[in-house]
Amino acid sequence: MTTDGRGRVRTEPGTKRVRAVFGGQVVADTLRPLMVWEVPYYPTYYVPRDDVRTGYLVATGETAHSPSRGDADVFTVRVGDREAPGAALEYPDSPLEALKGHVRLDFAAMDSWFEEDEEIFVHPRDPRTRIDILASSRHVRVEIDGVTVAESRSPRLLFETGLPTRYYLPKTDVRLDLLEPSDTITRCPYKGEAEYYSVRVGDRLHEDVVWYYRMPLPESQKVQGLVAFYDEKVDVYLDGVKQERPKTKFA
Repeated sequence: MTTDGRGRVRTEPGTKRVRAVFGGQVVADTLRPLMVWEVPYYPTYYVPRDDVRTGYLVATGETAHSPSRGDADVFTVRVGDREAPGAALEYPDSPLEALKGHVRLDFAAMDSWFEEDEEIFVHPRDPRTRIDILASSRHVRVEIDGVTVAESRSPRLLFETGLPTRYYLPKTDVRLDLLEPSDTITRCPYKGEAEYYSVRVGDRLHEDVVWYYRMPLPESQKVQGLVAFYDEKVDVYLDGVKQERPKTKFA
């Protein structure tokens, strides 16, 4: 792994086969992906230029500047009538040596990505992020506005690197009469697609404070059908002790 002198960008060679698909065509296929942490939370894939089908890249004549990565040539990805404007960047003179000779394809702009033969979602999975889901007999109670909305002695505790412990509870231990279905859907590269409930206490609606995974990814199947509350937005009592609300990007 290498890090630039200001500690903003980390890079690490990957060992998985990585493919990007757009417009029904594989536009990149590599056995030599480069993982680049442009932000601290997760990596993005840079693909060696030789492993990108450059016939699908159309130069825009524009450049994009990054304080840490330098100036990038900007390309549109075009396959037939489909195009993703500005979805590819190349840093030919980057101060980060590892980036030279690589193309950055915007993850969200592609139709799909594969690690080996498994599709991945949202962003590449960080090899240093781990998920452990453990059955527990600890007493978990959740309050909102002073009202107990869930209470369980059979939670499953989900430990995810860099995030607070999440308490997944059986629906039978939740005040279902207070839950209102939400249209919100989010996606996690480790757990899958989450659906949400809001909670109504009195006249106040607490939006999207509960989530669950109807069909989680294989490594997270132990939480299937269970619900979790945003500890950042509700009061959680663990074995009778009120927990401090964590300070995260979800607060």
